[in-house]
Amino acid sequence: MIVLVVDGYNMIGDWPELRELKDYQLEEARNRLIEMMAEYQAYTGYRVIVVFDAYGVKGTEKKRKEHRVEVIFTKENETADERIEKLVNEVKNVMTKVYVATSDYTEQWTIFSKGALRKSARELLLEVREIHSEIKNDVEEHQTLQPKSKIPLSKDVLEAFEKWRRGGK
Repeated sequence: MIVLVVDGYNMIGDWPELRELKDYQLEEARNRLIEMMAEYQAYTGYRVIVVFDAYGVKGTEKKRKEHRVEVIFTKENETADERIEKLVNEVKNVMTKVYVATSDYTEQWTIFSKGALRKSARELLLEVREIHSEIKNDVEEHQTLQPKSKIPLSKDVLEAFEKWRRGGK
């Protein structure tokens, strides 16, 4: 099994699309990152865990799953780096390869010492873009290969049939 642990705010601060959002719509930037990681997870089959730093925020650690991506907000007085190091210790074993996505140089050395591998924010972004491009190409290819109806039908009728096919009324 392959596990990818993502330092969420590190990606948000580095990826151009998310960096633009963070100053005025931080929650939207987080949600967009999670969506991108969900697409990455669905395509690669990797287990993806996104960690957001809640250092200095009152409260306990919060975990949830969104689109099959595990999302963790650290507990009070715990940094994302500390939580990532704990996660590496928890999931790393002989059968599991762990990657940590961060551009934090100090954190990269720490996770190396724990037996994990690293991906920089830039490397992960390039992978995400490549996957998005491959998915787009696959969809376009599938659409061109779909058989056309031998009986000409209006757009309204085709939409009604599609709705029925999907279980709608």
